[in-house]
Amino acid sequence: MHFHKHHTTISFLKLSMLLALTGVAMHVSDPDPDLDLDLATLPLDGRLAFRGISHAACDFGHRFELPPSAVLYPGSVSDIAKIVGHVYRLGRRSLLTVAARGHAHSLQGQAQAPGGIVVHMEALAGQEASVHGADFDESPYVDVSGGELWIDVLRKSLEHGLAPKSWTDYLHLTVGGTLSNAGISGQAFRHGPQISNVRQLEIVTEVLNCSAEENSDLFYGVLGGLGQFGVITRARIVLEPAPKMVNALKMVNDKHVFDRSGCVTLLACLCSQVKWMRVLYSDFASFTEDQEMLIAAGERTFDYIEGFVIINRTGLLNNWRSSFKPRDPAQASQFDSDGRTLFCLEMTKNYDPDEAETMQQEVEELLSRLRYIPSTLFQSEVPYIEFLDRVHVSEVKLRSQGLWEIPHPWLNLLIPKSRIHEFASGVFGKILKDSSNGPILLYPVNKSKTSVVIPDEEIFYLVGFLSAPSSAGPDGLEQVLRQNERILQFCDGARIGMKQYLPHYSTQEEWRAHFGDRWEKFKQRKEAYDPLNILAPGQRIFQKQPPPAS
Repeated sequence: MHFHKHHTTISFLKLSMLLALTGVAMHVSDPDPDLDLDLATLPLDGRLAFRGISHAACDFGHRFELPPSAVLYPGSVSDIAKIVGHVYRLGRRSLLTVAARGHAHSLQGQAQAPGGIVVHMEALAGQEASVHGADFDESPYVDVSGGELWIDVLRKSLEHGLAPKSWTDYLHLTVGGTLSNAGISGQAFRHGPQISNVRQLEIVTEVLNCSAEENSDLFYGVLGGLGQFGVITRARIVLEPAPKMVNALKMVNDKHVFDRSGCVTLLACLCSQVKWMRVLYSDFASFTEDQEMLIAAGERTFDYIEGFVIINRTGLLNNWRSSFKPRDPAQASQFDSDGRTLFCLEMTKNYDPDEAETMQQEVEELLSRLRYIPSTLFQSEVPYIEFLDRVHVSEVKLRSQGLWEIPHPWLNLLIPKSRIHEFASGVFGKILKDSSNGPILLYPVNKSKTSVVIPDEEIFYLVGFLSAPSSAGPDGLEQVLRQNERILQFCDGARIGMKQYLPHYSTQEEWRAHFGDRWEKFKQRKEAYDPLNILAPGQRIFQKQPPPAS
């Protein structure tokens, strides 16, 4: 196998596996020594491991354990091609499969390969990352490994005063992982999810050159394709000018910029600022209408917009005081959140410190159009990179408390705008009595800015139930899972028309229903690019079949 690369093409090497982002335990038979010997004869730049690989059977969800037979630590993209090609040549006489694993942030075993081979994609991170077009002679982009973390993509881009256009809330995920799903956050209303901001890909599959014009079927199939058609080994990510730096851009990679935990230190002093605000609503209609108005406002709006649902939380505003300041401390101290269902709108505005006055005027004008509870306006100002990497700060704290590597039975739904009020009425305060197990996200996204499986309306809402039930006692996990099932049953019974984001189904009939009229096209692509069903077995969409009995 070999690679072809052209300026506007995407190189593909056939049959491999890609990373997904989502994770009950399964026993897999002991490794086959003949298999070990067979694989061990392959000439690799990296290495294959057959022992000490239990970590590859775990993920962020901590609910599924699907042990592989081997883990590949690739030293090159060619290693991935050799492994996938070898499994493909074995054909149906072997049930071996291949799964690409990034930062293991899947929830339900999607990046696992029971009895198969897991590819440790982060082994390729850091290889020849490069920024192009920084002088704006052409549209700028960064060329990075599919195993690169987004936080490192940010660091590399900032060296040149640039940054990706679209983010996830958590940056310690791999490029290949988010691109195989979508990559949605509160900036998606501007530029779409991360999959809408890719200029070029390199995929391990049969030798093909692809672009948006040539072999575009594979290009658009891989983006958001749940790892079914190839392994993303490199990506060219579209960039834009980062919020203005004060000085010393080249200090970004200095060892003093990021501390040992990966948190921002010196770099925080170099970036532009972010005005970060939170307000509360008691009326759901006002909350959603204001969000929809803001995302439709074009350039004269906030840079980030997300909503949260808060149910029966004691001392809510006092908890905010550790990071935010109330505009009116006296009124804020009198606000009582006990026993109430409230809705939080979180917004940011990027600005250069030299333009703080202009920024403040724009913010005040936008706030004057919103119908939030006046006493609940809280504000903060933080460096740009500190805001983008905000979830990692929480991660460091949770790890220190032993609360990170626990079950995460998250449920992410996409709800049509026309049904969001019925959904909220049937779920919040009824199925969900409180929000103590974790955040509940709720914010609108434009259909025109994304190409993943979504409700058939121009505006839909991402609703994320990010539960971590460690505080709910030994039965907490089962309680949350039952709660999730009740939410799904409500959606089905009320014909809400929702779609799951980071979906998990156990039967092909459920997957067919999920894709709807896109199913036949999805199935055709699978037959074309992975006819033996080698790739991404953890998604449970297609199963590799044994040879027919003789």
